Amino acid sequence: MKLSRSTWVVIASMLFISTATPSSYGLEFPMTTQLTVEGTVSDGAYLISDQEQSPDRQVAALYAALDAPALISALDLRAVSLASRQIELARTPYGAKQVALRIVRAEYPKWGASQQNCLVTLWNRESHWNYKAHNYRSGAHGIAQAFPATKMESVGLDWRTNPVTQIRWGLNYIQGRYGTPCNALARHNYRGAY
Repeated sequence: MKLSRSTWVVIASMLFISTATPSSYGLEFPMTTQLTVEGTVSDGAYLISDQEQSPDRQVAALYAALDAPALISALDLRAVSLASRQIELARTPYGAKQVALRIVRAEYPKWGASQQNCLVTLWNRESHWNYKAHNYRSGAHGIAQAFPATKMESVGLDWRTNPVTQIRWGLNYIQGRYGTPCNALARHNYRGAY
């Protein structure tokens, strides 16, 4: 029996969500959350986990073992797995910096090294890159200290528990309001907030 693409996406999503545990911040995912596609398929070919083989070769193996509609599902599963890893990495301050800088390099190519340094300095001051950072006096929340915190819903409803959502919102905010992280940092230096 072949499963439809939407069925695979639902299965992958349910597997991912099943690792969550409730907390005061919403759903928390353990630091070990990882979704890999491995096992055997009907023709006896084996799928090799991504620790043993590069993602591109893994997709090629999936393509050889599965038909085209199933390949689309396999790519969806891979996307869920990669997104899960990015979120888990960003749950630590060091990881959040790495994820933010990767996003900046990929999506904000005009922001060179000096802008990236300004971003690191700005968010070190705001939250120390802690996605759970909350200012009880002002209500600002997250890595970028959004005020009100619900502004981050424009990027994703998971802003309480997803540091990548917070990073993406913060980068969009900086670009839209100040143009660059150095301009936002200059505003922060002058007013104590940005």
